[in-house]
Amino acid sequence: MNYPKLHNAMWPGLVGKGGDEPDAEPAISLDRMLELTAGAEVDDQKFDGIDYFLFHPHTDPDASDDELKAIADKIANHGFTVGSLVAPVWPGTVGDSAMGDDEQQQKFLTAVEKACRIAKIFNEHGVRQYGVIRIDSAEFGVEKWRENPKSNTTRIAETFKKAAQIAADNGERLAAEGEICWAGMHSWKDMLNLLEEVGMPESLGFQCDLAHTYLYLMGYNAPEHALLQDGYSEEEFFAAYKTMTDALRPWAIDFHVAQNDGTVHGAGSHDKTGKHCPADDPNGKVDIVKCSGYWLEGAKDRGIEHICWDGCMFPNAMLEAQDTWNTILKSMIDVRDAHGWDA
Repeated sequence: MNYPKLHNAMWPGLVGKGGDEPDAEPAISLDRMLELTAGAEVDDQKFDGIDYFLFHPHTDPDASDDELKAIADKIANHGFTVGSLVAPVWPGTVGDSAMGDDEQQQKFLTAVEKACRIAKIFNEHGVRQYGVIRIDSAEFGVEKWRENPKSNTTRIAETFKKAAQIAADNGERLAAEGEICWAGMHSWKDMLNLLEEVGMPESLGFQCDLAHTYLYLMGYNAPEHALLQDGYSEEEFFAAYKTMTDALRPWAIDFHVAQNDGTVHGAGSHDKTGKHCPADDPNGKVDIVKCSGYWLEGAKDRGIEHICWDGCMFPNAMLEAQDTWNTILKSMIDVRDAHGWDA
């Protein structure tokens, strides 16, 4: 089986890195992340491509066409394609809160416009032939959202509708990555409510991450929507997992393979969210291969052509170890062997 293609995320070299925090680690360059990804090999199989965050220092979101074509050449020279792109929607990048006022909303939409421009250049170059543009609500934490959940969700939905139209006009699809740290997307039920309120499944869907959705089950930031309690049995786990995936899978158009140990983690300027752990973490709560099957059922029909490992906020020592990527690649091959398809 040759699908889904296997990608590695470049943003673990960036997110939570740099800044003025005393424990901050330096960013890892795009060149180094590409080198580490290219160095992984298991049974003569390698990564097929990368997913990519459109912000400094890896990318200037206002880079010229020629500068972006040079980046595309660099990626292609490693034998990689580009899949999904991460729009710089966060405050402090290009964007701002999707829940905010008109000025903040416009910043959010501008970030999506810039991402669509870069996607078009990559597509025309030939380095990118599939994938989505990832967004979130860019509203850290749920406290402000909780002041008026209904109207705040409606405001996020209004922003997402406008963003989805921009994407559709550019031949792209948006995927909202559900995480416990993003307001209005912080539980499986609130995520579903938001997707349904947007109501544009052809243009905006769900990006599933195995680590983040584990904490959805536990109701970390929304106890009222917990599907599991500590001390659950395996039978209880998979019954709950089926409930969650049955609800969100029809919306799932992008997929991150990941591991979580039941804890949260933040680094640098990034708020606490589901901790990403090594694929073989002995404390991992997720059966990566089995859980992936719940999300990948019908994936081809939803336009999924690749899956991506997300090692966001891995410490640099872990990112720099080649064994890390060999172990991850092995897990992803196992997922494809169990749930993949032919073109």
